[in-house]
Amino acid sequence: MTSREQDTVRKARAGDERAFEELVTAYEKKIYHISLRYTGNEHDAMDVTQEVFLRVFRFLPQFQEESRFSTWLYRIAVNASLDFLRRRSPGGELSLDDTDDEGLTLEVSDPRYQPERELERAELRQAVADGIAALPPQMREIVILRDISGLSYDEIGAVLGIEQGTVKSRLSRARSRLAAFLSETGNYSRKSASKKQLEVARNE
Repeated sequence: MTSREQDTVRKARAGDERAFEELVTAYEKKIYHISLRYTGNEHDAMDVTQEVFLRVFRFLPQFQEESRFSTWLYRIAVNASLDFLRRRSPGGELSLDDTDDEGLTLEVSDPRYQPERELERAELRQAVADGIAALPPQMREIVILRDISGLSYDEIGAVLGIEQGTVKSRLSRARSRLAAFLSETGNYSRKSASKKQLEVARNE
């Protein structure tokens, strides 16, 4: 956390509404993207994002800077997303399998100018979405946080409460499974089914 952000956090914690708005502006896009990958559609992601910042507003006075503000915030985002999935799932069972085609929506240029390329990217987005949905929940979570949302290994470890080595090993296994899945679709060679394809799914 930079000294400027630390100052902003402290002002917000003391009740400065403008400082709080500055934090929302700085992080709302990242939180929305995390929520989108968990919930699978834009409307739910917006609801979860709103819930995240309501929780931040409520609990910010209790934030003691024992971790970086971003880590604390991402942990709230993950928990809020999981809470949403529990509420949505029948019987309150947690499931990360519920996703739809909107789960990996990209902002792209007008396809009329490059229809073949856009069709290719659309097929890849769907294949990646299907591959991520097929991963075990713990691996899927790592892929969402690292390759889709762009968090660092340290941030992921702090958010999930696991060692950095565990983050790396789960991510490696997840990417391997995803590569195998994409290869089995028949549209992509195993060599090309790699982290680069996940970049297509990242909405930045």
